[in-house]
Amino acid sequence: MNIKRDRNKSKFLVSPDQSGSKVSATNEFLWAIIGFLLTVFSTFVQAFVTNPPWNWEQQGVNSVPLGVTFQVGAVLLTGCMGGKNAGALAQLAYVFLGLFGLPIFAQGGGLDYWQEPSFGYILGFIPGAWLCGVMAFKRRAKLESLALSALSGLGVIHLCGLVYLIGLSYLSPTTVSMNSLPHLIMNYSVSSLPGQFVIICVVAVVSFILRQILFY
Repeated sequence: MNIKRDRNKSKFLVSPDQSGSKVSATNEFLWAIIGFLLTVFSTFVQAFVTNPPWNWEQQGVNSVPLGVTFQVGAVLLTGCMGGKNAGALAQLAYVFLGLFGLPIFAQGGGLDYWQEPSFGYILGFIPGAWLCGVMAFKRRAKLESLALSALSGLGVIHLCGLVYLIGLSYLSPTTVSMNSLPHLIMNYSVSSLPGQFVIICVVAVVSFILRQILFY
C-alpha cells in the first residue's frame, strides 16, 4: 500500500489508486446466486483449450481437454467477482443442497457423500472461495493480483482435500485405505494441477475484464 504523510495535517493518507475495491451488498447477493449456479453447471463440463487462433485458418479449431472440469474455475471466479461473502455463501449452498438430496456433486449427492474421497475438496470450496474473495478485493483489480487470489484459493482447496483424504484413511480405512492413499492423492491433486493452473489464468483474465466493465 502506498502511504504518504500530509505535512500540514500530519496525517497518513492512502493513495486512491492503491486502495482496495469494495463490492456492494447487491452484487454480493447476485454473485452468490450466479456462483452457485455456475458451480453446479460446471461440475459436469470438461475444461478444454483450443489451438492458437492464428493457426485456425490452416489447422481448423481443435480442442485439447485439460483433464478437469470447470468447477474449480467457477468457485474461484465467484470469489474474484463477488468477494468473500458471495464466494463462501455460494459454496455453502452447493455443499448443503448436495448433501441433502440434490444430485449436484460429480457422483450424485446425499448424506453418504461424505465417504467419497473427493468430498474434502468440495468442503475446501468454502474457505477457498472466501480467501480468494478476500485477496481479490484488497486492492483495485489487477491481472496479477487476481491470478494470485485464485491461486491462493486453489491452494486452500487442495489442502482441505488432502487433509480430508488422510483423515478418511485413519477414520474409515474401508473407504480409503493407506495403500490407496498415494493413488488418490495423485488422482485428485497432482494430476489435476496442470489443468487447474490453466483455468486460474482464464479466471484471472475473465474477472479482470468483467471488473473493468463493471467499474469495481
